[in-house]
Amino acid sequence: MKTYTKFLISIFLNSIFNVFLIMFSLIFILNLLTELEFFKEIQVSIYYPIYFSFLNTPSFIFDVFPFVFLLSTQLFFNDLFDNDQIDILKYSGLKNSKILSIINITAFLLGVFIIFFFYNLSSNVTNNGLWIKDSINSKILMINAAKIDQNFLLDAYISEFNQDFELLKNIKSKKIDISKSEWLIHDAEIFEQNYKKDKKIYKLNTNFNYNIIQKLFSNLSSLSFLDLWDMRNNYKKLNYSLTDIDLQLMKLITYPVYLVLMTMLSSIIMLNTKKFGNKYAKIVLGLFCSVVIYYISNFFYVLGSTEKINLVGAIISPLLILSLINIYFVRNINAK
Repeated sequence: MKTYTKFLISIFLNSIFNVFLIMFSLIFILNLLTELEFFKEIQVSIYYPIYFSFLNTPSFIFDVFPFVFLLSTQLFFNDLFDNDQIDILKYSGLKNSKILSIINITAFLLGVFIIFFFYNLSSNVTNNGLWIKDSINSKILMINAAKIDQNFLLDAYISEFNQDFELLKNIKSKKIDISKSEWLIHDAEIFEQNYKKDKKIYKLNTNFNYNIIQKLFSNLSSLSFLDLWDMRNNYKKLNYSLTDIDLQLMKLITYPVYLVLMTMLSSIIMLNTKKFGNKYAKIVLGLFCSVVIYYISNFFYVLGSTEKINLVGAIISPLLILSLINIYFVRNINAK
C-alpha cells in the first residue's frame, strides 16, 4: 500500500472514530435520560438506567451511521484543507478522483464490516436475549427471555417489584404463551420470600402481547442477519407477511452502497465549496442534504412496507436518486 493511501485512510478512519464517539455519547445520554424518566419515582441503583441505556444505544447508532460517514467525510476534507494539504497532494500528481476512490473503497469495506460485525454485535446486545420492562397494577416487571419462538417466550426469567422497587417474587419458566396480554406461564417456578413453589400454569397480566412485542423488536434492529432469515422462514410457514422482513434484509444488503453514496455526496459538497471560508456553513449544508435524503429514503421505505410499490423499487429508488446527484456533480471534480 502506497504511503499517501495509508495517510488518507488513517485520516478518514480517525474522523469516523471521532464522529462515532460523539454520536454514541449523545445517543447514550438521550437513552439515559429516557430511562431516568422511567425510574424517577423508583428507588433503584443507577446501574439499571445505565445498563438499559447501553443495551439500546448500539441499534440507534446503526441507524445514524450514514450521517456519521457524511460528517466524517467533511472532517476528513477539513483536515486536508488545513495547511493546504490537498493542494500538496494535487501538485504531487494525486487527483481528487483518486482521493475519492480511496475513501469510497474504505467506506464500502467499513460498511461490510458494520453489517457483519457491528450490526450482529448490536443485535446480540439489544437482544440479550429479550429485555422488557413493564409497569402494571402498581408493580414493575423486569422480563428477560432467550428468544421468541412464534407466540412463546423461551427460557424466561421475570422479576416482580413493587413501586419502591422491593423484590416481590421471581418467576422462571422454559415457555411462556404471550399470544394475549394475560401471559400463560408453563411449568412456572415461583420464588417468593425464600420459598419456591411450582405451578403448571401461572397467569400474569402485562401490557404486552406477541403482536406488541413483535412491533417493538421487529423494527428488526434487534435481530441479526441470520435471525432475520430464520424469522422469514418461520413467517413463510405461517403465511405471515414477509414485507417488513424482506425490506430490512434488502436494506442491510445495500447498506455498504448507501454509505459509499453518502461519503461521495459529502466529498462533492466539500470539494465544490472548497473556497468557502466558513467551515460551519459546509457542515450545515451537509446536514441539510442528509436530512433531505433521510426523509426521501423513509418515504420510499413506507411505500414499500405498505406495498404501494415493490420492495426493490423502495430500496433502489433513493440510492438511484443519490447516485444520479453524485454522477452529475462529480464530472469535473478534478478541476476543483
